[in-house]
Amino acid sequence: MSRKIAVVGLGYVGLPLAVALARAHTVVGFDIFAARVDELKCGIDRNGELPAEELQQPNLLFTSEQSDLGEASLYIVTVPTPVDDAHVPDLSPLRDSSDAVGRYLKRGDIVVFESTVYPGCTEEVCLPRLEAASGLRAPADFTVGYSPERINPGDREHTISTMIKIVAAQTPETLAVLTEVYGQVNGGRIHQAPNIKTAEAAKVIENTQRDLNIALMNELSMLFHRLEIDTQDVLAAAGTKWNFLKFQPGLVGGHCIPVDPYYLTHKAEMLGYHPQIILAGRRINDQMARYVSYEILRMLAKLGLSAKECSILVLGATFKPDVRDLRNSQVFELVAQLSQFSKTVAVYDPVPDQAALRKTGLQVVDSPQTQVYEVVVLAVNHSEFGVGSVSAVQEMLNGSPAQIVVDLTGGLSREGSGHTYFWQL
Repeated sequence: MSRKIAVVGLGYVGLPLAVALARAHTVVGFDIFAARVDELKCGIDRNGELPAEELQQPNLLFTSEQSDLGEASLYIVTVPTPVDDAHVPDLSPLRDSSDAVGRYLKRGDIVVFESTVYPGCTEEVCLPRLEAASGLRAPADFTVGYSPERINPGDREHTISTMIKIVAAQTPETLAVLTEVYGQVNGGRIHQAPNIKTAEAAKVIENTQRDLNIALMNELSMLFHRLEIDTQDVLAAAGTKWNFLKFQPGLVGGHCIPVDPYYLTHKAEMLGYHPQIILAGRRINDQMARYVSYEILRMLAKLGLSAKECSILVLGATFKPDVRDLRNSQVFELVAQLSQFSKTVAVYDPVPDQAALRKTGLQVVDSPQTQVYEVVVLAVNHSEFGVGSVSAVQEMLNGSPAQIVVDLTGGLSREGSGHTYFWQL
């Protein structure tokens, strides 16, 4: 059965979903940013996730006009759910989207939320706003559902068409509709959660678990450095056990892992429960940029180099490898920390839009060969760099080897380190 579907929010989550759904349904892709919509109409995805041919489908309309939402009967909301500077969930995009959709709701319509939220948010925050804006009541007049997104930017293996999709809804009838619609996209790989709260909780703990595992690796790395043993050697040895979970230490950035745990802890504190482990992991990961900068300062002192006279080159500025997005990248915090004691902290990253990169205020260079750097920090190991060893990093510098090479990705071997001071998390 073909439906008229509106996807509200055309970021990393909404855009690939709209494109996939348009192969079987008529889809309105809505976003409040007109410039984003104009680019998509021209076949341009600034995130580099989808090619032009996939954006130009006859059943897919990109729009920033709310009135175009009116003909849909199934609304899927995929707006961001960030936190503010105090790590408090910012639900304003979700509230605004609920108000906008509510103005066009009709009897029999379905509204599905994919945004990451705390358990209970869909029914406690979004549903009342839908009812207020529409004058209708759920589930008698319309119904809501929840199907958490699982998009992994830059991942070409785990896509909408291959991943298992969780669905939950107010009524069995709506659950059946969501199972059918999403099943058309991913070959029927559907998990039906018993209720919306369960589906919300499942999503928020996925990234919380990952955050905690990385925090453990980061803490172990700090400990192993004090013990004067190599973290990567320890992980390689421990990884030979069949049930050892293979996580790496590193900077934790992006829109999900460093954000989602705060949604869960926010709800916990609303209920009078004060979580310990979740927030401990967040504290560890949030301070890693400062820890790395102090370690670099210590290395410079050990080599008898004046930090104020040294130049540092940071390779990579985005929040993860092979992704153009600069938002929520911990590299900015690392640069801020390093800039407190270094003469120059330059950044080289050919992956993101260069105009956008320069607007961030970072000291951006067009080539890693611009000048002589005493320290090179591999912060994001883009495949475009083509580096897998210390010697490969040094070759990028065109005959002016750095005295210190720092690897925050776990992706470099010691090959070619020679007299270079090599340090890894």
